[in-house]
Amino acid sequence: MSETGSFAGHTAVITGGAGGIGRAVCAGFAAQGGSVAIVDTAHDVVQETVEEVRSVARSPGGQQVAGYTVDVRDEAAVQALMQQVHDDLGGPHILVTLAGGSLGTPKDLPEIEPDDVDLVVDVNVKGTFYCCQAAVPFMTEAGGGAVVVISSIGGRQPSPVTGVPYATSKAAVAGLTRRLASEVGHQGVRVNAVAPGLFLTGRLQQMYDAMPDTERQAVLEAIPLDRFPDVRELVDPILFLSSEQASYITGVVLDVNGGRFMPL
Repeated sequence: MSETGSFAGHTAVITGGAGGIGRAVCAGFAAQGGSVAIVDTAHDVVQETVEEVRSVARSPGGQQVAGYTVDVRDEAAVQALMQQVHDDLGGPHILVTLAGGSLGTPKDLPEIEPDDVDLVVDVNVKGTFYCCQAAVPFMTEAGGGAVVVISSIGGRQPSPVTGVPYATSKAAVAGLTRRLASEVGHQGVRVNAVAPGLFLTGRLQQMYDAMPDTERQAVLEAIPLDRFPDVRELVDPILFLSSEQASYITGVVLDVNGGRFMPL
């Protein structure tokens, strides 16, 4: 992102901010001058991430980095979170909802239990909704803002590494993006989604490693760019959609998958 995309004077809330991609996104906002609210479920890891992100902040005296331990499935806790961020850092002006995933649940249909479905849908769909619902009023009060939610290639076409609940939830996030964008656009709030391909971090790396060699090779061969992505290649699109460089973009699902899925 160029210097014109600076986030100075803006507060970004990143859920799932202590994960592999989340840390990189938080660091990206901090490096561009933004204040950052890092939200995740493990207190110690959140605090570790706060210190890491502070080390890359552009102007430590003029911006802040704070951590919050919150489960996005808890609507009341999410409402309290946004008020606390407002009190501590101002805003929020930007929301990025990285909390989610397949969350260690089984991929194969016969093995999926009701609790697995509830977990995936509650975090990916309800958690995303609760965060948007709680953050938008603060953005409206500030005269506008940007929301970037996380869908997935798995919600756009069948995925070899995730199951039906994940695909269902990520497709729902795309619908949430379009409907919410149409509702809050007149308030100056933009809502977009990114739909990543196979970024091999955390559990997804473990799932990929456990696949047979032939299946892993087939996954790679299905990517026209013939390689797996670097985390930066997801961070940069998120920062772009959050910035004034994307000021006339809303309701979009941006596919970031090396060409593996090419929508009409």
